[in-house]
Amino acid sequence: MTVSGIPATDVTPPRQDDALAVLSSDVTVPLATGGEVTYAALDYAASAPVLRRVWNEVAAYAPLYGSVHRGTGHLSRLSTELFEASRETVAAFLGARPGDQVLFTRSTTDSLGLLAAALPAGTHVLVFETEHHAALLPWAHHGHDVAYLDAPAGPADAVATAEAALAALPEGEALLCVTGASNVTGELWPVRELAAAAHRHGARIVLDAAQLAPHRRIDITALDVDWVAFSGHKLYAPFGSGVLAGRSDWLDAAPPYLAGGGATRVVSRSADGGVTVEWNTDEARHEAGSPNVVGALAVAAACRALTEAGHDTLLAHERRLLAVLREGLATIPAVRELSLFGAEADRVPVVSFTVAGWDSADLARTLSDRYGIGVRSGLFCAQPLVRALLGASATDGDCDGPVQAVRASFGAGTPDEHVTRLVAALRELAGA
Repeated sequence: MTVSGIPATDVTPPRQDDALAVLSSDVTVPLATGGEVTYAALDYAASAPVLRRVWNEVAAYAPLYGSVHRGTGHLSRLSTELFEASRETVAAFLGARPGDQVLFTRSTTDSLGLLAAALPAGTHVLVFETEHHAALLPWAHHGHDVAYLDAPAGPADAVATAEAALAALPEGEALLCVTGASNVTGELWPVRELAAAAHRHGARIVLDAAQLAPHRRIDITALDVDWVAFSGHKLYAPFGSGVLAGRSDWLDAAPPYLAGGGATRVVSRSADGGVTVEWNTDEARHEAGSPNVVGALAVAAACRALTEAGHDTLLAHERRLLAVLREGLATIPAVRELSLFGAEADRVPVVSFTVAGWDSADLARTLSDRYGIGVRSGLFCAQPLVRALLGASATDGDCDGPVQAVRASFGAGTPDEHVTRLVAALRELAGA
């Protein structure tokens, strides 16, 4: 741990070949057919397992827990130092620009909700129908004028669609919201090109990096995006932490996301008997209340682990296993992989599919009960996109209905056997 005051011996450095090991690697689960098997965790897109290194750093800090900001005791000062150092680590991980803010939130959903609440009144928002609900819904919820763009046929079409919509906007502030990688198909979106299109028309852009951050290097400066949002629980950290990072001007001009201690500089009684408030104009403005120091530490630890292990090493591992999975699925006639941009599109290890003759919920449950494989079934909080990919009507089905798919996803710590077990199980269940 890099923060002074925590003995280095409290954290055992991982071996080089163990840098991205996860806690769940040796968990066994019961099978309906009897006996137990090592759990094949293939639901990373929902929540990735925690890295051992991250957990070790959290455990090392736990005995030294103290309140942050304004506390004068040694542990309070240490916790404050750790909290702010974590902010700096995340900023470096994201390639943040000088002056960018890094806000700690609860999740990507919370981050995008915070930004939606901070947009200037009258902001015009453009968002593709393919987005996760966390990126699709908060803008209208906060009263902004929203245009929902049709699903594009490919990256170039996404840029052209955004360009045309941006050109048609009336004068005023505008924001384009885009994903970095689909939580349904794993396909990568042309973020840099979309950012350039937004800026050509005087608009800003926010990147939902929930699925991108665990798998690819993110550089706010190089991508030229205005804000980035992601969740700790998809980045190999425990639940309850998220990040919104980016430009400060709209954030400083907006009312605090929460009104309370920490967001204030001065609170005083006014002459009329009321209360007047002077709010902070930095990250504290939107981080009222006692912050999640453990969550901030965990996110920072995950950022360090991924950086030090090397994104290229992880990328090579993921691409190899992704090829094993997709090539295996292609040999099973009953399996249909869902894709928006086409089979050759670059993607992170997130694959959704259907199996003819199987209800997707029943299939996911059978994979768990008979093979010890954990996947996800449903519409993946991206209902318009999944319905479009399945050829269903705009309102056909819900997350518990017959119109749904199965999603397998993985990343750091996933062994080959988990992926080959899934392919073998699907081949057996499909009668291939």
